Amino acid sequence: MAVHPSQKSWFWLPVALLCWGYSFGAIASEASIATLNPQTVNLPGLGDPERFLPPVVQQRLVLRLRDRRVYFYENDDLVASYPVAIGRQGWETPTGEFEIIQKIPNPIWQHPFTNEIVPPGPDNPLGDRWIGFWTDGQNYIGFHGTPDESLIGQAVSHGCVRMRNADIVALFDQVDLGMQVIVEQ
Repeated sequence: MAVHPSQKSWFWLPVALLCWGYSFGAIASEASIATLNPQTVNLPGLGDPERFLPPVVQQRLVLRLRDRRVYFYENDDLVASYPVAIGRQGWETPTGEFEIIQKIPNPIWQHPFTNEIVPPGPDNPLGDRWIGFWTDGQNYIGFHGTPDESLIGQAVSHGCVRMRNADIVALFDQVDLGMQVIVEQ
């Protein structure tokens, strides 16, 4: 039985070389150093880069002492609002612009006068979460839960912002370190 030349492996070698050489030759003859140099290649611009980037959402907390509430905003949209207790007379919650510097789940509390340590649990004055936003290097002020939720809405703390435990847990999951905190009268 006779074998057609196209069925022999050696038959395709010149065809493959011819095609490869033609393709390489065509590329080499059409290309020049100038068009391969990235400094001289003119590509069309992408236009507005915002089209390709996810939207930037600016989140912030606004604590209004007169309202006894903290407001959580994304851009200009109010996402959530929670009732709070604030610093009592002589221990006022500081006003101004701050940022979240600490997030601690199940915090340990140290009594500021007796240095007694209170572990996490139902008797811990900080409740279930701590979100710190102010410090003088030794003392800290922040949002935290409380075992006595009946005091929410009053000026009773040493400057901290007390919240119901369910509220501080919800807020804790919504905020990040570095987020802006604005405290207003």
